[in-house]
Amino acid sequence: MRHKATYYFLALFVCVTSYGQSKPTDKEGVAPIDWAIKMADSDQKRVPNPVFLDGVKYPKWNYTNGLVALANQKLYDYTKNQKYWDYGLSYAEQLIDKEGNIQGGYEIEKYSLDLVNSGKILFEIYQKTNEPRYKKAMDVLHKQLEGHPRNSDGGYWHKKSYPWQMWLDGVYMADPFSAQYGQVFNDPKAIDDAILQAELIQKHTFDAKTGLNFHGYDEKRAQFWADKTTGTSSHIWGRAQGWYCMALVDILDFVPENHPKRKVVIQIIQKVFEAVLKAQDSKTGVWWQVMDQPGRKGNYLESTCSTMFVYSFTKAYNKGFVGKQFLKSAQKGFNGIQKEFIQENPDGTISITKCCAVAGLGGKNRQDRNGSFEYYISEPIRENDSKAVGPYILAGIELQKVLDKK
Repeated sequence: MRHKATYYFLALFVCVTSYGQSKPTDKEGVAPIDWAIKMADSDQKRVPNPVFLDGVKYPKWNYTNGLVALANQKLYDYTKNQKYWDYGLSYAEQLIDKEGNIQGGYEIEKYSLDLVNSGKILFEIYQKTNEPRYKKAMDVLHKQLEGHPRNSDGGYWHKKSYPWQMWLDGVYMADPFSAQYGQVFNDPKAIDDAILQAELIQKHTFDAKTGLNFHGYDEKRAQFWADKTTGTSSHIWGRAQGWYCMALVDILDFVPENHPKRKVVIQIIQKVFEAVLKAQDSKTGVWWQVMDQPGRKGNYLESTCSTMFVYSFTKAYNKGFVGKQFLKSAQKGFNGIQKEFIQENPDGTISITKCCAVAGLGGKNRQDRNGSFEYYISEPIRENDSKAVGPYILAGIELQKVLDKK
């Protein structure tokens, strides 16, 4: 029988299954890094081959697989446990052939920002292996962005098949990669482009009422989900806001201290994060699926956005972009995630529940994806979605860094 994991049960469990170093712990008695390790180990047990994450039936170059691969790569960086490195490397090895061609359905002509995300794992892999195929794959992804369709002000279309539309999701998918490419390969324009996308999405999706950001924006006001005056969709979807928050803190990893727009991005972070903090559920510490409708019948507390906000808040605090109230919010959020979403399974693994499987705006024969409240709460809810697993691992690492400084 499965049950909600308790701090004391897992405190004993993780202490004997983690990598064995003495680590600072949080006020609940369990080191955040142990939670990250336990989740990564559980996920690898469930899906030994990363190409099959999220129920994928065949090897696919997919943003969710890349997200978990990146989280494992970051976990290796912290723990030096080889199996986490090998897991991320395995995904790249299987999806990029000896000539550097990206397999698994990647086509540059699709111009999909989602297809850029997995390229983030290639920087460190190329640095360690020096295999030219990984550099070639990164060059292809950068070439995609150079030729990517844009709005009149320079904003990337989310996909070629979604003309004139910018989505919050796309800022995470493409722009940390672009900024890192610019830093690593001395291409300042790639960094400037990443910053531009953040500026534009903030300008076009900002909701003056809540301070949050609408899921999408249509420059032409032609989409059935778009407001005819503003071009925005009609609600604040938790995960879209989460993607955006992660994007902002990740982009800044690769923006030089003396860049004239660095302060602009930090100001956007402070503005956006303040609104997200206000939207945190005071009772549970986690966040709602539809953030501008808290407590409305049918709405629910959702795990993917909650893990994303905890990661983003903690990283922003660690980098000095925000104050201690955001760390306190992140700690409350992480404890809330444990209570609301984490379950212990009979096989000794843990699961994360209440994950929104997917949501979007429009698309071929998808009139239901209209950005309404009813739509966002109608999409399937599942366990162990990669979009919760990856940010949960990253959140545990960032929270541990806070404690390591004490």
